Amino acid sequence: MAVCLQVVGLLLGVVSWCLQSSCTSSQVWKVRSQAESVSSSQWTFEGLWMSCAATSLGSVQCSRFKTVLGLPAHLQACRALMIISLLLGLASIVVSVLGLKCTKIGRTSDQVKDQIALSGGVMFILSGVFTLTAVSWYAARVIQDFYDPLYGGVRFELGTGLYLGWAASSLALLGGSMLCCSCRRKNSPPPVRHFSYYSSSGRGQNIYRAASDGGGSSKAYV
Repeated sequence: MAVCLQVVGLLLGVVSWCLQSSCTSSQVWKVRSQAESVSSSQWTFEGLWMSCAATSLGSVQCSRFKTVLGLPAHLQACRALMIISLLLGLASIVVSVLGLKCTKIGRTSDQVKDQIALSGGVMFILSGVFTLTAVSWYAARVIQDFYDPLYGGVRFELGTGLYLGWAASSLALLGGSMLCCSCRRKNSPPPVRHFSYYSSSGRGQNIYRAASDGGGSSKAYV
């Protein structure tokens, strides 16, 4: 059962890392609202790294943001969070593979492998939390600007890149939780008590005496 949990958790973590990569490189974190667009044949969308414009004829023109320090603070923070999330996800995949019960590396004991798998699960959870924080923060700013009556800029709506981020964070949290649950502490079995048998031929009684485990006391049963 523990091996199945570890394998499924690792697979979910790998899928979540792929979705995180797609989310980070996606240029559709927000799309210009069609309610304000003069022509429905043109679309404008932005991501973490560039803004693009597309037409109904299929032409797409993208331009990178020319400055870094001039970008909004939430955009810079989302960039950093997504990069950290990708690095954590990649490291957690490697650590989780080393901690699987079905892998044999040297003379590593099962207890050490459980600790390694637990570390990989925690790293997966942190990666999911960072991704969830980034996409939720970005989505909150888009929604705030859309409903702000005093906002004079272009209004945008949520893009597909944000939904990729939410899906990736959910899978990362689920996979990390499964890895952590597979490393539950096992209860030590109760000490085995040894009984010795004595037969008294004079009185016709059978006496069973429990041997002590080192405390010096023993109990007799007739």
